[in-house]
Amino acid sequence: MVESSSQTAARVLRVGRTPAQMRPVTLERGAVPYAEGSCIVSFGRTRVLCAASVETGVPGWKKGSGEGWVTAEYAMLPRATRTRVSRERSQVGGRTQEIQRLIGRSVRAMLDGFAFGEFTIKVDCDVLQADGGTRTAAITGACVAVHDAFAWMVATGRLPASPVMRRVAAISVGVIDGEPRLDLDYEEDVRAGVDMNVVMSSEGRFVEVQGTGEHGTFARDELNALLDLAVEGIGTLDAMQQQALMQALPMPV
Repeated sequence: MVESSSQTAARVLRVGRTPAQMRPVTLERGAVPYAEGSCIVSFGRTRVLCAASVETGVPGWKKGSGEGWVTAEYAMLPRATRTRVSRERSQVGGRTQEIQRLIGRSVRAMLDGFAFGEFTIKVDCDVLQADGGTRTAAITGACVAVHDAFAWMVATGRLPASPVMRRVAAISVGVIDGEPRLDLDYEEDVRAGVDMNVVMSSEGRFVEVQGTGEHGTFARDELNALLDLAVEGIGTLDAMQQQALMQALPMPV
C-alpha cells in the first residue's frame, strides 16, 4: 500500500519517537537560588523556569480567614518562539490568563487544604524556549517548585508540617492523521485534529482534562486512546518528580 503525502509527513515529524514516546524530560531543582522553590523543566526543546515565592499576606478576599493561597503567573519570553513576541506589559492576554488559571488550579490540587496561615505562594512560570506543551511542562515543573517552597516554610519554622499531600503532572496528547500521539511538539500541535491536555495527581486521579476537536469531531474510542496515553505518560513524569524530590537540596540564599 502506498502512503499518502500526509502520512509520509506525519512520519517525518516523529523521527526518533514512537507515538507513545515522550520527548526527553529533565527537572532541575534549585535553579533560582533566591527563590524558596524553583525548577527548570524541559520537555524536549520546550524549557520553562518555575519559581515559587513565599509572601506574607493573602488576597483581600481571604484576609482574616487564617488560610493561605497558592496562585500562578505565566509568561513567554520574547524570543522563546521562532519569531519575537511582545511582552504583555499593560494587559495580560486571554491565552495567558487561561494558562495561569490552569497552573493555579493544578498546583492547588496538591494540597490537603489552605490552613497554613495567611501566606501566599506565587509560582512564576516563564517559558525560556517554546516547542509545544508549554502549559503541561509548566505544571510539571511548578509542582516541584511548590513542594520545595512548602518544605522551606517547614524548615524555617513557619509551618509545623507541609500541606502538600500529592504531586501533580501534565502531558499533551493528540490525534494526527488518525494516529493518537503522546507529548506533542509544536509541529505536531499545529497539525493535530484533536488536541488535549491532561493533568493528573500522583494518586492516579484526574485534575483537569482539556480536549478539543480542532477541525471537527472525535469518537469515544479516540478519547479513550488519548487518555490511556496520557495516563502512561503522567506516570512516567510522576516517577521523575518523585526521584528528583528525594535528592538533597541546599536552602535558598
